Amino acid sequence: MEQVRPSLLGLDPASSAFAERFGAFLAQEGLLDRAAVERARRAAALSGDRFDAVLTKLGLLSESGLAAGLSRFLGLPLHVPGEGPGERLLADALPGRFVTENRILPVRLAGGVLTLAVVDPFDRMPLDSVGLVVEHALDVEIIAPADFERIAAQLYADPEATPARSAAHEADHSDTDLQRLRDSASEAPVIRLLDQIIAGAVDAGASDIYIEPAPGTLRVRYRVDGVLRVIDEAPARVSAAVVSRVKILARLDIAERRLPQDGRIKIPVRGHEVDFRIATIPTIDGEAVTMRVLDRSRVTLDFQSLGFDADQIAAMHRLAGQPNGIILVTGPTGSGKTTTLYTMLRHVNRPTAKIFTVEDPIEYQLTGISQVQTQEAIGLDFPAILRSILRHHPDMIMIGEIRDEETARIAVQASLTGHLVFSTLHTNSAAETITRLIDMGIEHFLLGSTVRGIIAQRLVRRLCPACAAPHPDADVLAAHLAERVPALPGLGPPRLSRPVGCEACQGSGFAGQLSIAELMPVDTTLRDAVLRRSSGPEIEALARRGGVRSLYEDGVAKAWQGLTAVEEVLRVTSGIEAGPA
Repeated sequence: MEQVRPSLLGLDPASSAFAERFGAFLAQEGLLDRAAVERARRAAALSGDRFDAVLTKLGLLSESGLAAGLSRFLGLPLHVPGEGPGERLLADALPGRFVTENRILPVRLAGGVLTLAVVDPFDRMPLDSVGLVVEHALDVEIIAPADFERIAAQLYADPEATPARSAAHEADHSDTDLQRLRDSASEAPVIRLLDQIIAGAVDAGASDIYIEPAPGTLRVRYRVDGVLRVIDEAPARVSAAVVSRVKILARLDIAERRLPQDGRIKIPVRGHEVDFRIATIPTIDGEAVTMRVLDRSRVTLDFQSLGFDADQIAAMHRLAGQPNGIILVTGPTGSGKTTTLYTMLRHVNRPTAKIFTVEDPIEYQLTGISQVQTQEAIGLDFPAILRSILRHHPDMIMIGEIRDEETARIAVQASLTGHLVFSTLHTNSAAETITRLIDMGIEHFLLGSTVRGIIAQRLVRRLCPACAAPHPDADVLAAHLAERVPALPGLGPPRLSRPVGCEACQGSGFAGQLSIAELMPVDTTLRDAVLRRSSGPEIEALARRGGVRSLYEDGVAKAWQGLTAVEEVLRVTSGIEAGPA
């Protein structure tokens, strides 16, 4: 079945090229005059919004008119109201939550072809997900948002809800109350406040935005370089409106304030699109929101830029050059594991290699690599995707995270059958990774023959180059550190520095982050130790004797070179191993 995909036509809906081509088409077809097209193009360029979205915001086209225009422009059929399904199609494979969140509606199943009506024909991820879980060929047509909402409300209402429960829900969230929320969320001050919060986070290089209701106020915090900063406070009266605005953008249910919800947003900020992962949770003071900032423009997939030294880079190149086996990156959430894996994939990516990734979610898109996102709502989890991927005969596979025995076992089997597997795991040190996999149920003899190397890493803040100053006790501290880590003098004269704070770093003394790592290649000695069922401490002791540098030692080495502060290394490695006395 030939399926038309806008991306295959080279169309990026956020690009000026799309605005030019689609605008010219609308004018040529008589759907808009050229003055209206130019007005919409200028508005899209100024706001950073998609051209098609601007057309409806300015009232130049209705939503149904836009759907009809896109249908003719892309050569996709337009869904005709009244021809929708009378019942749910493939309800087991495509549950209601998946359908409503992704605005992708199964409307027809005939002759082995499943027809999907989509609101946004440019969003290909849901289509890819459906293609992996159904055995039918797929056809696509465009549906107007109002028609989608009407059909989805009829077919995908919660069948578990009892009349009493439904009545209580309606009493709590009446139509009037919901409309008031929508209206307040659409008011200019609320839109402007959220835009300022988002733009400020991107400008500050924040990794997370926290919008937190508190008694009498709404608190906004950013996580910058791994550390929280209180940014602003707003009146408590705007809390519900701001949260509702976020939920509307993420296509979440603004009526549901009792349960956590997850979603995603893609917003143009400062001329480029930024992805946000959204999570809401009810608290005693109201709903709190966390927005994870995924700004591709700030990510440099280069080992040296990430903070790895020459020896570590050479070791990772050797690991990535293995013909098969498993390479693991470990550490807590927010320690840079996925970025390190992406960098390794960028290094091995070439036209002669077939590479798949399985992620939840896909954080950054990599050219030339087939990336698949999990969709738990339709049973598309890590094991299901991995089993499907292996039938495509890949050379390399990246698994976003090994979470359970089934995923771990498939990864081991894939490595045994000639694939190179990259993945992450949550452990404190490289040696603990082996015992963690054994605890999951993987036999020690399989690990000994498949694991090629383990990288445990953390992120420390990089000293601001504009204001860092020599440490006042540099001589005493250097002597003490050299006694603890004898390899330090071999790195050259110490350049121990401390943070000061200036306008460039907003007074923090730090600018950006760098990795500190414990890189443990599994050589013959360590492989024999795994086969002998040695404990984690025994494996770690063997690795140290073999020259593997610990997280603390690598961090101190980078402080010695003036890249970070010793206090910062102690903050990050405290509790993992003993630092200096």
